[in-house]
Amino acid sequence: MARKDTEQYQSYEKDAFDNPPEGPVGVHRGNRPMIVRVTPFIIVLVAAVAAGVLFWSIFSGEAANMFNHRSEQTQTTAQTSQGSSSSSADESASGTASQSSQSATAGESTSAEGTPSQTPSESESAQSTPEESQQVNTNAQITVINGTGVSGDASEWAAALQGQGFTNVTPANPDATTVLPAQTVVYYQNEADLATAQQVANTLGIATVEQSATIGVPIEVVRMQ
Repeated sequence: MARKDTEQYQSYEKDAFDNPPEGPVGVHRGNRPMIVRVTPFIIVLVAAVAAGVLFWSIFSGEAANMFNHRSEQTQTTAQTSQGSSSSSADESASGTASQSSQSATAGESTSAEGTPSQTPSESESAQSTPEESQQVNTNAQITVINGTGVSGDASEWAAALQGQGFTNVTPANPDATTVLPAQTVVYYQNEADLATAQQVANTLGIATVEQSATIGVPIEVVRMQ
């Protein structure tokens, strides 16, 4: 008679396989986010669109048109730069020529106007009065004639002149040959005596100064009423 097998699960000793870890194990994975699952499809879609655009550009000639347009822009820029350079060179040449012409004109004007017949100093010297160009001679012989008939008038003026530095002054009375003028006057003999005569007149307050060839001294003062 065959023996009945009475051994069961409880009859074996427990090992590591009898206590499995809690939760899913092995090849089991949880649910992934939506973006992770959709990303591969988006990448494929973008690649397909890019490929379609490239294909359309090549076969429609759009790429060639774009290349030609860029070439035209480059040529236009180069021509514009060359035109600007030429204009600048022309303006520089025109400016140089204009400056040269102005310099030549200014030089001619200076040459034409820079040689006057007389310089200002020469004109002033030519127009200066004799008394300004001459010097006062305080040692000149001066005679003061009393035509007033009042004793002492000639001596008074002689003293006044001596007080101003004139060293050779003589008072006198008119003689038979003296022609008395109508008013007080200072006579001078030569042009060289004009400055001295003018200084004598200024000292005595006399307004009239005249040249006379008949007097016997360089300066003669005739005092009248």
